[in-house]
Amino acid sequence: MAEAITREGLAHLKSELEELEGEGRRAIAQRILVARELGDLSENAEYHAAKEDQAHHETKIARLTERLRNAKVVEAEADATVVTFGATVKVTDVTSGRTTTYTIVGATEADLKTGKLSAESPVAKALIGAAPGETVTVSTPSGKRDLRVEALGS
Repeated sequence: MAEAITREGLAHLKSELEELEGEGRRAIAQRILVARELGDLSENAEYHAAKEDQAHHETKIARLTERLRNAKVVEAEADATVVTFGATVKVTDVTSGRTTTYTIVGATEADLKTGKLSAESPVAKALIGAAPGETVTVSTPSGKRDLRVEALGS
């Protein structure tokens, strides 16, 4: 099943995988080598911990490789008139007057601290398809919120 991802998200995944396959593997191999030199492997806690870390590391590499294999880059149209996947949208909470800018991204790219909102989140689902000037209602754990789409683009 294809996973929608932005071009930036794809580049980040590739970079992370390269780091894990390169320096990450070398660091764990070095730990195993040093631990082996400590003596009897059957009672060597450092060796067993390093081998366990290696297994977790390889699992992470396998998962990232699978995500890359299934990734489908989806880009927002530059001339889009409504909120779409990959779009950057400026919204205002009608009640509080607070304005926030979000970029609608794949679930694995989401990071609210940097304004990256998962396309699977209730807020993004409500915003997708809305045009500037429209107000959408979103059900959140703290109650319903009305968000007005102010602008599309950066």
